[in-house]
Amino acid sequence: MCPVTAITTPLDELHRRRSSVLESLGDGVMVLPSAPIQYASRDNQRSYVSDRELFYLTGLVEPGCVAVLVGGLTPRVEIFTRSRDEKAELWTGPRLGPNGAQVLSGADEAHCIEELRARLPALLEGADRIYARLGGGGLETDLVLSALTEARAKGARHGSGPRGVMDPGEILDDLRLKKSGHELGIIRKACEITVTGHRAAASVIAGAEGEWTIEAELERAFRASGASGPGFDSIVGGGQNACVLHYVENNAALSAGELVLIDAGAEYGLYHGDVTRTYPVNGRFSDEQRAVYQIVEEARLTAISSIKPGTTITDVHAAASRVLAQGLLDLGVLHGDKDSVIDEGSHRDFFPHQTSHWLGLDVHDPGDYRRDGLGRVLEPGMVFTIEPGLYFPPGNGGNKADRWAGIGVRIEDDVVVTDKGVEVLTGVLPTSVDEVEEAVGR
Repeated sequence: MCPVTAITTPLDELHRRRSSVLESLGDGVMVLPSAPIQYASRDNQRSYVSDRELFYLTGLVEPGCVAVLVGGLTPRVEIFTRSRDEKAELWTGPRLGPNGAQVLSGADEAHCIEELRARLPALLEGADRIYARLGGGGLETDLVLSALTEARAKGARHGSGPRGVMDPGEILDDLRLKKSGHELGIIRKACEITVTGHRAAASVIAGAEGEWTIEAELERAFRASGASGPGFDSIVGGGQNACVLHYVENNAALSAGELVLIDAGAEYGLYHGDVTRTYPVNGRFSDEQRAVYQIVEEARLTAISSIKPGTTITDVHAAASRVLAQGLLDLGVLHGDKDSVIDEGSHRDFFPHQTSHWLGLDVHDPGDYRRDGLGRVLEPGMVFTIEPGLYFPPGNGGNKADRWAGIGVRIEDDVVVTDKGVEVLTGVLPTSVDEVEEAVGR
């Protein structure tokens, strides 16, 4: 198996991405810094999490880097990064240095980070727009603001120069939304490992002392299969904890007769899987649990069947919502007719989230879900989740939901839009009632 650290973005792909950005920049300049090092306490560093935008355009995952993309008649890309330092590398590992960064990224030039202060004003000169995220407190923020102030002063005299700072996401979000073949290969591997972890987690439910036992086996399987680890804090919620959408404590005991909801995904090559399955702790659904589960499963299948190029992400959510609304009516939790339930939004008391989110370098990848008031049209290469759910925390809905209190069910898969329809990347992991009961295997 290829180690995660050996995964690099091909230079031709990096060049294509940057060419698209440089074209969109016009006479603008984009400044992208690496993410800062985070500390748990004092000098206790957390594992480094790289900036996804910087990685997307350069392949760099080191701290202390800045990429500057200069548009205009002579577009170019310059990288600024930490110098090699034997003493520092003894403690924290090898650095690329400017030469290594240039080779890895294919940038036009690479310099020591200490040169940024002297070189940035000239790189920004003549730019009509600066694309940068301010407020991070890094050196690049101070330098961009200083350069902007200077440019505005000059512009008042010469009628030129940048007029303000724009969000890089205005260019990058759409570019990142459609995955290349290279990206899809890594995402498929992330999804494969995610499925492996979920299978391992299901196999220990029967003998699990508590939620933590399942979490430990899940994340052990991620690492043993080549992932860098979980892509986000794993959710293992038993009983009413399954009704807490972002429950991450995973420290409660499990009881026979409860459900346990597992929402987790592996990170591989900086890309993510994201899957949810819901299991009966004792290996058999109660009548009430089965009824709720089957409604959610029907919603998942309906949503997936609605996916094809030309439909919208809003259409997918609407398809799932109609099934869930009708299910709540059939359960007697809601009353009236499906259209009125949808119009009034009363089903959202039990289904408070969207059916989908974009997936990729971020577990919630950037990109608009609506354009000009309409749902985003789906195109081949778009990757997202399908995750309908129904949740009945005690007290929710008053007496009408008492029979279902403590039941929380979510079923989530990862999909990619294809030329002809949809590919379910995690579809090998069972979802039917019988298969889910068998997976627990008590």
